[in-house]
Amino acid sequence: MNIEDVREYCMSLKGATEGFPFDDTSLVFKVMGKMFALLDLESANYIALKCDPEYALELRERYNAIQGAFHFNKKYWNSVLLDSDADDELIRHLIKHSYEEVIKKFTKKMRAEYDALPG
Repeated sequence: MNIEDVREYCMSLKGATEGFPFDDTSLVFKVMGKMFALLDLESANYIALKCDPEYALELRERYNAIQGAFHFNKKYWNSVLLDSDADDELIRHLIKHSYEEVIKKFTKKMRAEYDALPG
């Protein structure tokens, strides 16, 4: 999966927005102001994704492409190499999982606002 495909998939998710809050090479994807992915444009080689802690460890043991995300809480964030042993289907699944991990932590008010979004 290349970075254009990753970006397109992230932006296809309901309420997704993108921006550069940290620097001009780290493209961040958010839903309702909460980050669910960071795509490194400089290396164009990996994406950082939120993950259930137990599942994160499982994935790191199974795939060479997945490791604890640099500069993130490694308990909750994985870094996924786009050109290794994680296929496109798995990468899309992990992006969706990250998105859902963020949504499930919404307050009732945020969830109501999210549910009212088109899409």
